[in-house]
Amino acid sequence: MQTLINALTAGSEERLDLAALDMATIEFPDVVPGPYIDRLDYMGLELADATSGLTGQEFVARVNTFLFEEIGFRGNEQNYYDARNSCLNWVLDQRTGIPITLSLVYIEIARRLHRPVFGIGLPGHFVIQYDDGKYSTFLDPFNGGKLLNEEDCRQLARSAGAEVPFDLRLLRPVGTRHILIRMLNNLRAAYFQREDFARAAVVLNLLIQSTPAAADYYKGRGIANIHIRQYRAARADFEQYLRLDPAAEDREEIVKQMAEIHRWLGTLN
Repeated sequence: MQTLINALTAGSEERLDLAALDMATIEFPDVVPGPYIDRLDYMGLELADATSGLTGQEFVARVNTFLFEEIGFRGNEQNYYDARNSCLNWVLDQRTGIPITLSLVYIEIARRLHRPVFGIGLPGHFVIQYDDGKYSTFLDPFNGGKLLNEEDCRQLARSAGAEVPFDLRLLRPVGTRHILIRMLNNLRAAYFQREDFARAAVVLNLLIQSTPAAADYYKGRGIANIHIRQYRAARADFEQYLRLDPAAEDREEIVKQMAEIHRWLGTLN
């Protein structure tokens, strides 16, 4: 897990594939990174000769054919909110995933081929961009590598239910840390949905390490800690939540919850 923690906290540019496989151990404790790194390396080697000397436009077309037609990577529309969609090992095994993990696969293949492919953190739907200075396009790996322009990206964010106003700054490339935090937030939502509060707490520990001043992470961990009967830890999380956001809209509700925890702990003395 150290590679993931370093990528989240140390400001170092850890490798995205290794950090993502670290993250996957939350869901798959026995996963071994080596075979999956080898698989990505092999896909890069498969494409190396076929893409050598190609223009940017030709490169994108060839990689799209390879990943989405020959190998068969696809968006997991039926089980979109399954936590395993956020795990790189499972995505590589099943050849299916959500926008951000399919984008991760594309980014890592391009990195091995020394081609400029970047993550683009659209609200509600992650995409990628190829931009070598001569040719530039956005792509949607969840939909077979579909090519997008700026207006397409705007429409995609709107159709995904994004609640924030669209700003062209949203089309700027994002780095490894941003991608990992977004993946962790997807995992957090998936674990709360399936009521796996122990794993939700693990994810929130990492999110708090990444962004210690984010009040909502403490509230989320407090809720998870209540469900796993870590009441003192839950109370501490709620206290920190209110310290960071003293004007929180749910302050009264949180104060009542803390009082309930206090009364319950009092019965143990």
